[in-house]
Amino acid sequence: MDSFPHRYTVAAAADADSDVTLDSENLPSLQSAPPAEFGGPGDRWSPETLLVAAVADCLILTFRSIATANKLAWVSLSCETEGVLDRVDRVTQFTEYTIRATLRIPPETDAEEAHAALERAERVCLITNSLTGDVHLEATVDVAD
Repeated sequence: MDSFPHRYTVAAAADADSDVTLDSENLPSLQSAPPAEFGGPGDRWSPETLLVAAVADCLILTFRSIATANKLAWVSLSCETEGVLDRVDRVTQFTEYTIRATLRIPPETDAEEAHAALERAERVCLITNSLTGDVHLEATVDVAD
């Protein structure tokens, strides 16, 4: 890993009636538009869905790192993440995130150790640690056949 601080740069551009094009060096461009709740088309990534996706993505990548460091065998991890956008003191903000994670492990893996690794991933995820909303992890560990 590179030494801190790390810097990430994204360029965003749009015309008066076009999607927003997001660009970052060495990455494919991404199109963004407002979600349906804000009068957008509802069929494109939006800032809101990108933020919630970052929470799910970070949990999986953080868990992968923890599992590797601890030599914890696992088969798959899936996350469904819900972000709640609300008004607090006349300010629109995300107030909470619920992560429903399902981890599949091989029979020889200790389920309690796997569950603890999931909880640790939630605690140390840099994305959720950068947000003000509450984060709730609902974790399930299944043993693969």
